[in-house]
Amino acid sequence: MVSRLDLAAVVPAAGYSRRMGAFKPLLQFGSTTVIERVVATIREAGVETIRVVVGWQMDRLVPVLEQCRVSWVENARFAEGMFTSIQSGVRSLPGDVAAFLLLPGDMPLVRSATLARLISEWDADPGGILYPCVERRRGHPPLIGATVIPEILAEAPPDGLRALLARHTGDTRDVEVADPGILVDLDNPEEYRRHQVG
Repeated sequence: MVSRLDLAAVVPAAGYSRRMGAFKPLLQFGSTTVIERVVATIREAGVETIRVVVGWQMDRLVPVLEQCRVSWVENARFAEGMFTSIQSGVRSLPGDVAAFLLLPGDMPLVRSATLARLISEWDADPGGILYPCVERRRGHPPLIGATVIPEILAEAPPDGLRALLARHTGDTRDVEVADPGILVDLDNPEEYRRHQVG
């Protein structure tokens, strides 16, 4: 896979994991952890510019990220919700990034082939916002053009990023993929048990 210096990925992993009852990024997932699987998936798609956003229990998470040699950024406002983590991650991206993937740190089932498909669609027609879809259901990660970054940094809409991106419906494309993992986040113990591997 060719490394893509024009693309980046933001991975929010700063939240409290309240519904799980354990710190989701460091849960075991097969032979690795959830966050390591997410980072590996992004790298397998050729994206090397990755920003993992940390907050809650960052003292435990940062050593793992440094062992993975992946960049991290602290969100001191993580208690205010995920949108502040997205802002922190986006703010840290290089100025020449053309677009970024937004892949939450609790979604280890997303396939690297799905990211590669989004990137291929972007290359064929750069610009806008691309969503992976399974049977017309949108999932993660969207691939978001850099033209949206100023809006993300300028405001915090009450309904988060989804509300902000909804204003760009004329510049949005759905990309059908054969990857049900785009719809699965490990939000609670039942989801974790159901999708645990290894």
